[in-house]
Amino acid sequence: MRTAVYPGSFDPVTNGHLDIIERSSRVFDKVIVGVLNNADKSPLFTIDERVEMLRGVTAHIDNVEVDSFTGLLVDFAKMKNASVIVKGLRAVKDFEYEFQMALLNKALNPEYETMFMMTDSKYSYISSSMVKELAGFHGDLTGLVPAEIIHKITQKYKID
Repeated sequence: MRTAVYPGSFDPVTNGHLDIIERSSRVFDKVIVGVLNNADKSPLFTIDERVEMLRGVTAHIDNVEVDSFTGLLVDFAKMKNASVIVKGLRAVKDFEYEFQMALLNKALNPEYETMFMMTDSKYSYISSSMVKELAGFHGDLTGLVPAEIIHKITQKYKID
C-alpha cells in the first residue's frame, strides 16, 4: 500500500489545499493530511478546529485520513507508515522553500520521497494568510475556501 502524508498548518484549509488532497487521493492508496501544531505561530484556529474542518471537507474521500502532529515531519511519516511526502506548490517562490525542506527531510531519512504537486491554476493565488486578511476586512470568501467552512472563519471575525 502506497501511503502519502500531506502536511501543513491549514489555518484555514483553502480550496487550493483541497485540490491537492483530492488529486493526491487518486495517486496514492492512502493520504494522511498532517495538521502541524506549530508552537511558533499564533493560529486563528486551534489544532482541533483545523482537524475538524479538514475531516468535514474531506469526508467524501474514502482514502483520506486527517491527524495532527508536532515535531519532525519525517517522524510523523514514519509513525503513519508513509513513504511519500506530498507538497503543494502555487508558484516558484513555494518551490524554493519546499525544495530546501525536501532536501532536509531526505537528509533526515533517505527512505522518504517528496512529490511536488502544482495546484490548479485557478487556486494559485490563494493562501491561508490571504484568506484571513480578507476575512478581517469582511471580504467575500466564496470560491477561496470550501463553502461549508466560511461561517467558521467569519465567526472568528464576528462578521456573520
